[in-house]
Amino acid sequence: MQKVEATVLSGCQDRRGIGRWWRAAGVIAVAGSLLLSGCSSKSENSAGPSESTSAVKPAKVDEIAASVPDDIKKSGKLVVGVNIPYAPNEFKDSSGKIVGFDVDLMNAIAATLGLTADYRESDFAKIIPAVQQGTYNVGMSSFTDTKERQASVDFVDYFNAGILWAQRPGSPIDPNNACGKKVAVQATTTEETEELPKKSQACTDAGKPPIEILKFDGQDAATNAVVLGQADAMSADSPVTAYAIKQSKGKLEAAGEIFEAAPYGWPVAKGSPLAQPLQKALEHLIETGDYKTIASNWGVEQGMITKPVINGATS
Repeated sequence: MQKVEATVLSGCQDRRGIGRWWRAAGVIAVAGSLLLSGCSSKSENSAGPSESTSAVKPAKVDEIAASVPDDIKKSGKLVVGVNIPYAPNEFKDSSGKIVGFDVDLMNAIAATLGLTADYRESDFAKIIPAVQQGTYNVGMSSFTDTKERQASVDFVDYFNAGILWAQRPGSPIDPNNACGKKVAVQATTTEETEELPKKSQACTDAGKPPIEILKFDGQDAATNAVVLGQADAMSADSPVTAYAIKQSKGKLEAAGEIFEAAPYGWPVAKGSPLAQPLQKALEHLIETGDYKTIASNWGVEQGMITKPVINGATS
């Protein structure tokens, strides 16, 4: 998602829209109960779940690898700027290793290109300038591809993310008609400040009871409120919700579809010849099924795309 690029905000900044707080949370099951670890305005980086995957081991594809710029090809490395944490996309496991959906996918992309991904941690706001300057070959930090950002860099789009609700199985709720329901959210997120107030107002305007918005300091508590039956549903960033569903071991399921979706993209320097090899490598991983395997491992398959494009943002 798009973070506020002018300020660093405790590692949980907004990656989607300027001035909009859209945070992610890591989740982990411990001792048979659902224990969730999240980012909030009152907490610093959480370790997140100790999960990584080596489920896919793509081989180099010579035809695609041949199109990699010579300087990168000679180095054998794809230098990637990344901001941590944003589980389940990019975060550190208990050993300090950088893991996540984005990480597994970029590792597979690099392998297809005959390269090794070399991750360099950075403040989010510094990644795109560093890509422009050539310090990093590519950025990887759940960047939303936007027309505004395309003025500075090109994007290779690889995923769609938006808002996704979750509910308990057998207790269906309609995100577009939740009047009178209790909905849990992380405080100060877009869901708490914009989405749910608008939906609640629509309820009262129609003479129906308002949505009872249950605000929690962390996404962990918001998710647990649904699991424990204290809330009817939760609303959060789609990869966060999808991963929480996966980690809940059947205690949660999606309520409705992803909405307000926008593409995630890997930023590369404007006009960079690296964009097409990245796009072709992703097309290859989609065709082989490795892309789906990686997304399914992290429970984020609802955001998968079928055709990667360069600069696909519409706004």
